[in-house]
Amino acid sequence: MKQKTPPAWIVIAAFIAIYFIWGTTYLANLFALKSIPPFTVSCFRYLGAAALLGIGLVVRKAALPDRYSIKVLCISGILMLVGGSGMIVFAEQYIKSGYAAALIATEPLFFVLLDKKRWRFYFSSWLILSGLLLGFVGIGIFAAFAPSGSAADGHPEHLVAGTAIVLTSAILWVLGTLYADRHLSKRTANTTNTAVQLLAAGIFAGLIAIIKGEWNTFSLTTVSAAATFGLLYLIVMGSLVAYLAFTWLITIQPPAIVSTHTFVNPVVAIIMGWAIAGESITTNQTIALVIAFSGVILAQVGKNRLLSRPPEDRNNDNDNKHHTQNTHPDTSLKNAADNGASLQGQHYQRTRQK
Repeated sequence: MKQKTPPAWIVIAAFIAIYFIWGTTYLANLFALKSIPPFTVSCFRYLGAAALLGIGLVVRKAALPDRYSIKVLCISGILMLVGGSGMIVFAEQYIKSGYAAALIATEPLFFVLLDKKRWRFYFSSWLILSGLLLGFVGIGIFAAFAPSGSAADGHPEHLVAGTAIVLTSAILWVLGTLYADRHLSKRTANTTNTAVQLLAAGIFAGLIAIIKGEWNTFSLTTVSAAATFGLLYLIVMGSLVAYLAFTWLITIQPPAIVSTHTFVNPVVAIIMGWAIAGESITTNQTIALVIAFSGVILAQVGKNRLLSRPPEDRNNDNDNKHHTQNTHPDTSLKNAADNGASLQGQHYQRTRQK
């Protein structure tokens, strides 16, 4: 039976969600950090989102993943959500939200560099090689020209630490995605897998908060209204609304179109940081961002061209036939369309990157 075309306004609303909401989560992190320690933020965020998803799954009597899939989901969820998104929250103690978002825009490049099994496939394209070079050169220039005001706490020396933390978070996100890509089956629903990843990440973030002594200094009575709003925004809008919009869009739109949020999110983050938090960006940094985004786009175009070729022309890259339901409800899901999201609404259908 022919599938009914969704109303245009719903499609537009879904794109606004992944463009705007994911771009504003960086600023929401700053609000939450006003009176909640970083890993405590992540703990509340992921456990809250997991609880909301879990209620829906119980009502629907959804099937649980098998034991092996649960292990894969827990490991990938911790790597992506705590090592990835959670470390961004931690880094925003040291750097501004727009600066962090700009660094995260290089994630598609890390997918190419770290996906060793496809190096021969990827590096056969001059577009991908040129994109990698331009992307990292652009980000290097962006960081080099960062004004002292890019440090969230007023200490310029913390820019280096914050930059290193964000780039490390991008690498951990990629590693978690690739791990799930190669080990996770498609037997259970995307929302079920997401709930498991969120639950594992929330528990692990809580344990880190204990080790760091965050719970000793945290009190609900001292949480400000701004921090409460920021946290609720991250739970409801960042980890549920935008995520659901994303997984729906990749069932009805070409992956290359949906993946444009990779380029829009940092722009939204920078504008929101400037308008609301008084963050700034220099002319040299703007030029550097253009260079970096050009590199990301070149790499993306190169991958899309390779993936559009017949299977026999892809250096026998049989691994492209395997897909996963890697599910991250956030800002970053950002590369999900990049490798070719599945028509089943999977977060990261694998030839994809994230």
